[in-house]
Amino acid sequence: MRHPGRLLHRPGEAGLRSAHAPPQPLRHAQLFICVTLKFPRVPARVSEALVLRTYPLKEADLVVGFLTRDQGKLRGVAKRARRPKNPFGAGLERLSHVRMAYFQRETRELVNLDSCELIRSQFGLVSDYWAGVALDYFAEVSEQLLPAAEPNERFFRLLLAVLDDLQPESRVWRAVTYFSLWALRLSGWMPDIGSAPKLTSGSRAIALEMLRTPVAQLSKTDWNQGTAADLRRFLVRQIESHIERRLVTAPLFEPSREG
Repeated sequence: MRHPGRLLHRPGEAGLRSAHAPPQPLRHAQLFICVTLKFPRVPARVSEALVLRTYPLKEADLVVGFLTRDQGKLRGVAKRARRPKNPFGAGLERLSHVRMAYFQRETRELVNLDSCELIRSQFGLVSDYWAGVALDYFAEVSEQLLPAAEPNERFFRLLLAVLDDLQPESRVWRAVTYFSLWALRLSGWMPDIGSAPKLTSGSRAIALEMLRTPVAQLSKTDWNQGTAADLRRFLVRQIESHIERRLVTAPLFEPSREG
């Protein structure tokens, strides 16, 4: 006796019915996005660079001016660089030689600094007064002479060469004079040294040798503050006339008139 309302199926009947049933429309599969996976952030660019200057921004950040070997002079924001624990360490000190990782967008003047790897620090020169002044001078002239975002690998190599030569204390004056001469030449503003007025024959000979000889191979090694002082003053005036401002660091090289 069949129970009212209950459907009885013969064995295999359901399978036969499903086999001959019309196909059901496919439902759209739902896509699930996993938000828990975190992929490492890869910087858009890594450049060999020399740090020119830094100044504070907000409470914990720094704006960093730096010269890269491949992209020229850039400025960027280093987030949290003034906090004790930061991804930059001692790499943002003046004229530190680093590998700088940064993000660059065409629509923004400032790049976003990600981190830097220190190649060489100038910390060993800090204890010497004249070497410290020379570092400030190199950074100031580079900052003022170079246009933004224009590659100038020769200027970058000039800085590396004079920083190498600056290590012994007695070579400060040679490095400063050589840098001033070649900074003008690489910027396209080199005056005619041969006919420059008020230059001694000795200073003129030094300048001509510098134009054809690497700084480490110059014949004169016993430099002091008075060596080629007239040439340095002449070169500084040329730099100041082209940047249309006075250099802050240049007067520090002049002999003290006190006493």
